[in-house]
Amino acid sequence: MNVENLTSVTEFILVGLSSQRKTQLLLFVAILLTYSLTIMGNLAVILLVRFDTHLQTPMYYFLMHLSGLEICYVTSTEPQMLAHLLVGNGVISYTRCATQLFGYLSFGAAECFLLVVMAYDRYLAICQPLLYPVVMDMWRQMHLASSCWATGFLGGAIYVGCTFRHSYCGPNHINHFVCEMPLVLKLACDDTHITQTVIFVVAGLGILTTIFVILTFYVVILLSVLQIRSASGWRKAFSTCASHLMVVTLFYGTVIFLYLIPRSATSSDRDKNIALLYVVVTPFLNPIIYTLRNKNVHEAVARVLRRGGFEPKAL
Repeated sequence: MNVENLTSVTEFILVGLSSQRKTQLLLFVAILLTYSLTIMGNLAVILLVRFDTHLQTPMYYFLMHLSGLEICYVTSTEPQMLAHLLVGNGVISYTRCATQLFGYLSFGAAECFLLVVMAYDRYLAICQPLLYPVVMDMWRQMHLASSCWATGFLGGAIYVGCTFRHSYCGPNHINHFVCEMPLVLKLACDDTHITQTVIFVVAGLGILTTIFVILTFYVVILLSVLQIRSASGWRKAFSTCASHLMVVTLFYGTVIFLYLIPRSATSSDRDKNIALLYVVVTPFLNPIIYTLRNKNVHEAVARVLRRGGFEPKAL
């Protein structure tokens, strides 16, 4: 590749999910509703953890950061999707495409590492209960959470730098509803083979390493739980891990399918459907998964309602 970037493309055109106007409007309504509920659900989790003293524990502190990441993640992609669906035009500027790519890659990478931290937190709480309050003090919580955010931003900056160091001077249609990195790279006018290989190897190692660490923590947790003789102890241990495991499965299942499984030339529509699950549905489901059967959250909601003058029925 030449040292000088000869990019002449000033905008890209996102093909989107459908070219049918009626379908676009239906998708606009559905995604707008999902986006609004995602913001409200995750914001409710943040406010509950922030203002209810009973939820100010390491597990809920990290859950608060996860909700913050989800809000940032969907905001980096969905408003642009909604604008394109509303006007029926998928034009996005070169700068905005780079910004969107940086946003969702950064927040996605940060979530990847935060899920590891949350697994580590559950490991300490269940397997090292006497050391847990000492090891997972407030300073350690802040250090771990800030490290996840910083690592995510660093990863996003590296990926965007690798992607947009190439020249873009020809076709500018992206068969997707967001600026997806592999599809953007395909439009480059120069050779991207080395860049694609490096990105694939680095991303693959990062994803597989974090999965391995999470699974290792949960294998140790399982072995520890099997030594508990009381049924109540089993239920308590599994109840604190089940929601996290569901979120991990949703997150990594879609990530592996999108980025690690080789794509065929005819799989673009399938990839967009999977990406829609990853971009829109998963962030919407995460606060529901964490709160639906969480007794502590139910009690916190009841306390908030009582302070507001309401007397809720049994939650």
